Amino acid sequence: MKIWILAGLAVAAVTGCAPLDTYYKPGASVAAVTRQTTTCEVSALAQVPTSTQIRQNPPRFIPARQICNSSGKCRTIPGYYQPGTTYTVDVNAPLRGRVTQQCMADQGFVPVSIPACPSSVANAAPARATQTLPTLRENSCVIRNSDGSFQIVNRG
Repeated sequence: MKIWILAGLAVAAVTGCAPLDTYYKPGASVAAVTRQTTTCEVSALAQVPTSTQIRQNPPRFIPARQICNSSGKCRTIPGYYQPGTTYTVDVNAPLRGRVTQQCMADQGFVPVSIPACPSSVANAAPARATQTLPTLRENSCVIRNSDGSFQIVNRG
């Protein structure tokens, strides 16, 4: 149980430092961005459905090796193959992402990546959530809140 709690805290700490990748239109509400993103993602999924393929990495040959102890007695471990791991990939995911981005662009939204605020800014800012997207500047940064909301700060 402690491991899961520590893992959760680690994920929370990492995401708190990560940039916010979102769609942006100055003056749009965060709710409108969320609603339009969902609409575009559903539309893109209908236009470009999932196409999952199973793939396999090639096997690897591990050559024979000799292991000797301190008294000089040696034994040989024969070579063997490690099978390739299998994985799945959605080959339509890149196209679906472009269709989503095109749909959002048609509605006036552009993709942005807002860097995380330094801890000095995050600690000094009053806790609140952004409701309406402000005009972004070169010094804009984001504070992620524990409830999943965020606050965009234009540092002066």
